[in-house]
Parts: sequence; structure tokens; C-alpha cells
Amino acid sequence: MKLISASWRRLGLAVLTILLVVSSFAVFTPSASAETYQVKLGSDKGLLVFEPKKLSIKPGDTVEWVNNKVPPHNVVFDSAKNPNKSADTAKSLSHKKLLMSPGQKETTTFPVDAAAGDYTFYCEPHRGAGMVGTITVQG
Repeated sequence: MKLISASWRRLGLAVLTILLVVSSFAVFTPSASAETYQVKLGSDKGLLVFEPKKLSIKPGDTVEWVNNKVPPHNVVFDSAKNPNKSADTAKSLSHKKLLMSPGQKETTTFPVDAAAGDYTFYCEPHRGAGMVGTITVQG
């Protein structure tokens, strides 16, 4: 009986040791976490621009669009100016609803399988005034 009990104890300790070693790899392995970037719709001085106008991100990252000055603003991705030239991609990234008040926010999360390249976006009411920007998704 003592022999069986001792064997179970050793087996339990071995399993516990293996679990501890495996879990330490999971805890101490650096993970590639997604980032969140902020883009202002309208400059602090009231100019009709995106700040920043150009942004470089990785697939899976999120862009937070913050209505800043001289509303209304929105964010529309150009279907002809994305790596896949896809209307569906542009639609899924866009926020066509107008933001009317300073501080209003929308977010766009780029899919983890987003194609690398440049994605051009604009504000519909102010596109003619040059309110256009580019997000580069790194490969």
C-alpha cells in the first residue's frame, strides 16, 4: 500500500512539474498584441485635415477616429485605393455616419488577414477641401 501511495505521489509531482514548466512558457513568451492608434478628424486649429494624415499599422490594429473640430466629419475608405481594390473591404472599414459633435468616436479594426499596402480614406463633406489620408498596413 505504501508503495502504491508513493508511486502516486511521484506521478502527481511529475505532472505538476510538467504543467508548471509548460505554463511558464505561455506566461513569459512575448505576444504580438494589437495596438490602438488615434486619428483626429479636423486639426486643433480647425483645419480640414486628418491628424495624422498618414499612419502605419499592422494587421489586427485598431484606429480610433475622434471628431475634433469643424464638424461634421466621417471616415470613408476609397474602394479603388486599397490593396485589393475591393468595395467590400472599403465598406467594412468605413464609417459613413456623420459625427456632429467634438469628442464623438468611431473605431476601425483592421482584420488580422488584412492585405499589406496603402488604404486611402477621406471625409465625405470635406474631400474636396483635401481632407484625405492614408493608412499603410505593414506586411
